[in-house]
Amino acid sequence: MLTKKVQKALNDQINAELYSAYLYLSMSNWFVQENLPGMANWMKVQASEEQGHAMRIYDYLQSRNSEVVLEKVEGPPAKWSSPPAAFEAAFQHEQKITGMINDIVDLALAERDHATVSFLNWFVDEQVEEEASVLEVVDKLKMVKGHAGSIFLLDQELGQRVPEPEGQE
Repeated sequence: MLTKKVQKALNDQINAELYSAYLYLSMSNWFVQENLPGMANWMKVQASEEQGHAMRIYDYLQSRNSEVVLEKVEGPPAKWSSPPAAFEAAFQHEQKITGMINDIVDLALAERDHATVSFLNWFVDEQVEEEASVLEVVDKLKMVKGHAGSIFLLDQELGQRVPEPEGQE
């Protein structure tokens, strides 16, 4: 059984992961409205990954005979000023999630909960990939500096993203 502090932190993380999914779905919708279907696809795939992260924590809590407490998920923003602004917001959000994961690892270490530390190592590694993935797009958008033809080509590239096979996101 997990301590109450660890249970609460993991339940809060489920909420944060579901908010992440909402945020990326909102960004996906905004990109559709902006006629950038490739960027919309990239964000929709990202939303699906975030839902998977929430379910991974949900399943872990249940496997440890701990209570899952689902809280209200806050609504995300609906508009961004530009594609670079949306991806920069996504990058900043991933940095926030990384900090939250690191805080739970620190808590689990303090609580001497080695099983949870082991479980969270996957998330630590995943956040390195998440940040790098978004930052790559941010950097490409900085390179093209709003050039319409380059944005079009980048949109096509981002439209090629497909969901990771189950269990590998």
